[in-house]
Amino acid sequence: MPVDETQLSARSTASARIIAAGIVIGFCYWASTVIVTVFAAVLMAYFLDPLVGWLERIRVSRALGSLLVVLFALAVFAVVGWDLVERADQFGQDWPTYREPLRAATAAIESRMESFEQHVSEIEPTAKPGEQIVTIAESHPVRSALVSRLGSLSEFLLAATFTPFLVFFMLAAKRQVWHATMQLFPANQRTQVRDTLEDVTRVLRSYLMGTALVGLVLVLASWLTFWLFGLDFPFLTGLVSGLCNLVPYLGAVMAWIPPLLVGLKHYHTVGPFVGIFALLTFFHIVAANLLVPALVGWRVRLNAMALTVALLFWGWIWGPMGLILAIPVTAVIKVICDHVGPLQPVGRWLSA
Repeated sequence: MPVDETQLSARSTASARIIAAGIVIGFCYWASTVIVTVFAAVLMAYFLDPLVGWLERIRVSRALGSLLVVLFALAVFAVVGWDLVERADQFGQDWPTYREPLRAATAAIESRMESFEQHVSEIEPTAKPGEQIVTIAESHPVRSALVSRLGSLSEFLLAATFTPFLVFFMLAAKRQVWHATMQLFPANQRTQVRDTLEDVTRVLRSYLMGTALVGLVLVLASWLTFWLFGLDFPFLTGLVSGLCNLVPYLGAVMAWIPPLLVGLKHYHTVGPFVGIFALLTFFHIVAANLLVPALVGWRVRLNAMALTVALLFWGWIWGPMGLILAIPVTAVIKVICDHVGPLQPVGRWLSA
């Protein structure tokens, strides 16, 4: 083949890959609700599959075992959710007490901003005699907030409704889905596909188990810290703060918000807040540098650069759920790249 035709073919292949990648990214953004729901169901299925396997070993059929496990998981979520709702309702009733210090701090900030705006307005050019100043009325803030949340609420209800059914079907029909997936590929590639799927299973299961243990440690440590500091609602605050602390990098700051809101009622100086924030940051550092590498990192093997880019990208595509799914999705992409010859350099870059 002449050199010009070879270069033209290489350029066409590169352009086709770029276009295909753009289509995939656009689809992930446009169908985010469906894709996030499916991925969340897949992760839950991987997490619950060992329980179904244990029930099978004691001679419980897989369909019945899957149903029992899903019902048990729903019951646990319901109990924990009900307890959280009760505590959140109690927090809402006491909110006027917490709101006063926050309102005082907000008023102080607003006064400083108004003073700054007055100084800025003094150097702005005044309106000429013939000019008219047009004022655009802003919409009602409460109404705008409610309208803006309707879409998110409907998406959450859609995901919460379909996820249990998806998890049950994935658990009950695991062997059929595995066999059907293998049939999608030619016979000479099925061994490679089987090895890839087995590696994906090991990576996701190790990630889920390790993350659950790290999250449990963070929640218990945060709960004990807030109880010792005498904060109200230590369990609710510790649960939210501990789960926020799981988020890489951003979690160190996100974990400060719950104790900050609850502590406004008790503390009127910055000393206790500095102590709480220092302990939460210490927990985040220990989890990120000791617990996560020991329990999760040895299997996922993503470098810091790839992890940061993944958090930014999937967070931009899927919002808060993207921050939760960024690591497992990127880990699965790395496993696929490791088993596909042309993509192995990408896999090595992700783990370098």
